[in-house]
Amino acid sequence: MPIDSSQAAGVLLKLYELRTEPTMRQARAWFIFEFHPDSAQDVLTAWLGPGHESAPYRMVTTYWDMAASLVPQDAIPAAMFNAANTEHVVVFAKLRPYLAEVRAAAKYPEYLLNLERVVAMMPEAAERIASFERYLIRQRKLASEGKQRSAYT
Repeated sequence: MPIDSSQAAGVLLKLYELRTEPTMRQARAWFIFEFHPDSAQDVLTAWLGPGHESAPYRMVTTYWDMAASLVPQDAIPAAMFNAANTEHVVVFAKLRPYLAEVRAAAKYPEYLLNLERVVAMMPEAAERIASFERYLIRQRKLASEGKQRSAYT
């Protein structure tokens, strides 16, 4: 059954609204500007660490995996979802080098699978991911130089 564009647009707008909630905005800033894993263990520590320490990680990753899950459920067309969002690609690009090892260690092979699938549906997905990987390298450099303000201060 074809997806009604106006209903899908309404879902996208609701997703956007949820992203602007102050705690979520703070978690997103932390994830992009302050969280720079060097290994699967860094990811596992952020994900599975004590609640308040892992909360921003879990908030961002579960949000984007949940949002991406709406695409295969036919609530939002993939092209519409990917045209309206880019942050999910950043999240995937940051975690992609570690996902196989994280999934194996956690014994959770479906971890962030919705996110991975939706990013893979993008035209020229590899080029988009590479572009965001370059962005993340710049963000890491700025953080190492002390040029990123903490989202939690």
